[in-house]
Amino acid sequence: MILIEEYQTHPSDLPIDHFKAHLHLGSGFAEDAVQDQVLEGYLRAAISAIEGRTGQALYLRDFQWSVSEWQSPGSQPLPLAPVRLIHEVNIVAPDGTATPYDVGEFQIVADSQTPVMRHVSGSLPTIPEGSNAVVRMYAGSAEEWRDVPPDLAQAVLLMAAHYYEYRSDLSLSRGCTPFGVTALIERYRTIRISMRGSA
Repeated sequence: MILIEEYQTHPSDLPIDHFKAHLHLGSGFAEDAVQDQVLEGYLRAAISAIEGRTGQALYLRDFQWSVSEWQSPGSQPLPLAPVRLIHEVNIVAPDGTATPYDVGEFQIVADSQTPVMRHVSGSLPTIPEGSNAVVRMYAGSAEEWRDVPPDLAQAVLLMAAHYYEYRSDLSLSRGCTPFGVTALIERYRTIRISMRGSA
């Protein structure tokens, strides 16, 4: 299974000012632009970490998901939540040839942690040996930071602050999750996702 984030959240939509306030950083200095770029990197890393640990897409955006076989012929759990819309369903052959299916043939069974894709009237399309089903979907909780679930928003700020404060500590190179973050995300930790790049 491969899940690709098709585009990144625009920098203007990231909570840079909230993060500065969380860190008690000043503003209005000549180097603010450079500092903002650094803080943006920590925020993106924290968002990715929280999404990966919870299976929750925080910002609404498009994803492309590729799978070589369905979990069952009639339904398939989706790799993240909440899924708002399925844009495309294609069966892609080893030579790259894509066979498209009408998205109206599929429905999303909503669930806060594990939404499911089903065929409206029968089985999901057969995936031949060596081929993949490629599903493009629109998923996420919020268009703006203020609409991100409060517990996940706080977890992001705590994780980003942890990365910022220990940025020079090589002993943390393998990564760790602060206890406060673990407590905030515990109720979401039913599924996992892996976002392997953006196109």
